[in-house]
Amino acid sequence: MAMSTPFESLAVEVMDNVARVTLLGPGKGNAMGPAFWSEMPTVFGELDADPEVRAIVLTGSGRNFSYGLDLLAMGNTLGDTMSGEVSARPRSDFHHTVKRMQQSITAVADCRTPTIAAIQGWCIGGGVDLISAVDIRYASADAKFSVREVKLSIVADVGSLARLPYILSDGHLRELALTGKDIDAARAERIGLVNEVLPDAEAALAVAHATAAEIAANSPLVTRGIKDVLDEQRTDDVAASLRYVAAWNSAFLPSKDLKEGIAAMFEKRAPHFTGE
Repeated sequence: MAMSTPFESLAVEVMDNVARVTLLGPGKGNAMGPAFWSEMPTVFGELDADPEVRAIVLTGSGRNFSYGLDLLAMGNTLGDTMSGEVSARPRSDFHHTVKRMQQSITAVADCRTPTIAAIQGWCIGGGVDLISAVDIRYASADAKFSVREVKLSIVADVGSLARLPYILSDGHLRELALTGKDIDAARAERIGLVNEVLPDAEAALAVAHATAAEIAANSPLVTRGIKDVLDEQRTDDVAASLRYVAAWNSAFLPSKDLKEGIAAMFEKRAPHFTGE
């Protein structure tokens, strides 16, 4: 069974009390454009309210999980913030946008139904934000991960820095966030970013569905209760971190370094940052 409402960035199917949510893009590599940020809260809100859905599997279409934020499609996000004009309005608007984007990922984290990610290929930036919001993560052997925002002169602001401290040890998290380096599936498993690495994308998805079926066979009242109790330990800290980074980026994100980081990415060259 699929949801009656068609979505541009997501496909949703429900079978045997398990929903599968598949990232569709439409940007290259399931990049996260305007449709993704507007549709995620709706989809996960509906699944959360559906008593027939007892577990959710999240995956990406094609060869990659997600390239992260679709910079081309989301170019207007920064808009007047980069104009250099001395005005509070652009920063206030940007602050509102960041909080709205945060809520799109928080909708996954706050979903009372257990969530499981099956990750293949690249999982970059916003993709890591997204998988940090689920309960369980499986990866294919070809999966690669990067908290890459620092390479663009951006402090990751929609969930990674708020939720990864509850998944990774401090040293591993700081290494990934401060370098923006890529890590393979084997290392992701060693440091606890994923539960298990499977030979390929098909196997990772199959294991995710098998785990979802195990969860769906249990009392939905109790599985939701377990999530509620576990999340209570971190809910306030995560919310405070998200508020802080939204304010920090609203103040400091517009910079010469950001322009350089974005230009370097599109020109496929190393950036030269000056701290300005």
